[in-house]
Amino acid sequence: MTATDRRIERRWEQVHAWGPYGLLGISVVLAAVSTGQMDGPAEWELDAGLVVAAVLLQVWWNGTRSRRPAHGRTPSRAGTAYYVVRWAIAFTLTWSSGFFAFYAATGYMDADELIPGMWRRLGLFASAITVAGAQSGGLPPESVTQWLAFGGLLAANSGLQTVVAHLTEQEERRSRERAATIGELERTNAALQQALDENVALHTQLVVQAREAGVADERRRLAAEIHDTIAQGLTGIIAQLQVVANAPDLAVARTYLERASALARHSLGEARRSVHNLAPVALADDGLPEALKKTVAEWGERTGIRAEFTVTGTSEQLHDEVSATLLRIAQEALSNASRHARAARVGVTLSFMGDEVTLDVRDDGRGFDPLAVPARTGAGGFGLDGMRARAERMAGSLAVESEPGHGTALSARVPLVRHAS
Repeated sequence: MTATDRRIERRWEQVHAWGPYGLLGISVVLAAVSTGQMDGPAEWELDAGLVVAAVLLQVWWNGTRSRRPAHGRTPSRAGTAYYVVRWAIAFTLTWSSGFFAFYAATGYMDADELIPGMWRRLGLFASAITVAGAQSGGLPPESVTQWLAFGGLLAANSGLQTVVAHLTEQEERRSRERAATIGELERTNAALQQALDENVALHTQLVVQAREAGVADERRRLAAEIHDTIAQGLTGIIAQLQVVANAPDLAVARTYLERASALARHSLGEARRSVHNLAPVALADDGLPEALKKTVAEWGERTGIRAEFTVTGTSEQLHDEVSATLLRIAQEALSNASRHARAARVGVTLSFMGDEVTLDVRDDGRGFDPLAVPARTGAGGFGLDGMRARAERMAGSLAVESEPGHGTALSARVPLVRHAS
């Protein structure tokens, strides 16, 4: 309830508490001034007694109202009894003097709070009889004309009060509906506020989880990059230095030392670019087909294994992330072929197929059982798991076909995402 509603409610309380006193006082003053309408001292004594009774009745009712919760606006048996007794006093006084109709009009003020249900209409009709009698010249009517006037005035008063009562009931019903709607809105707002609080907590939790996932993903990326660059580069350097140790003359040794030095510089550059999340060195100036061609050729020259590279379909400029992913997968597959497969021949094919690009790496090595691949250990590389993770990070997939003694075929498929122009 707003401050304005509370202020209006207090004023109605004052009207209901003090209004009957005021109307009774007006009636007494007017009746006393018009002494010609009084029959004698006995009549005055009766009227005086009734006035005192009316005052005591009102004092009792106001005291009862003050002790009742919800400011006494709910109909009750006590309120109905008070209304009936007050009407009887007002009717008797109006019979004596028509000016007491002012007091009788109090029945119009509070019938809605004193009388329940349809009995309220009967109470209003009874008050209308008293007021109409006074308006028509007093009770009881003494002539046909006065009776006709009484009937017309009664119809007018009761009809007017019926309309007012009907409008009052409608307003009360709308007030109850508004109160129910406000209550429902308050409950809905409370539920929404609770949902918002839960969403804030969930958002905070998601932010923390996203940060943790980002840290974990960055760690995996760096681990894979280090494995694909530094680890492979060091392996190549070690292989070159082993050849140097067994070189028959200085010229041969110098050749392999130069290769080891070049490989060391290349690995250092790759390591720096990995830390800064840049594309591989091979992709700095070339597209993926050219980078793969050079990588395969250099690997074949370094390992002495026959290696061939083929491109099928219409070559397109791929997004940097897609190119880097496929190049790293190719590098890891070639590294596995040189370290584990003991292959004599390796073929690498890059295929552009509409909305997909595929990298196939095949060797004629000793092969293996894909279902029997041991779990990665702290001393091992990323191998198949690392290549599969890279492909899946690009919404792609990695398929491996191998059998002991029959070589290995690896196929990485990723969506063809073109380079942003």
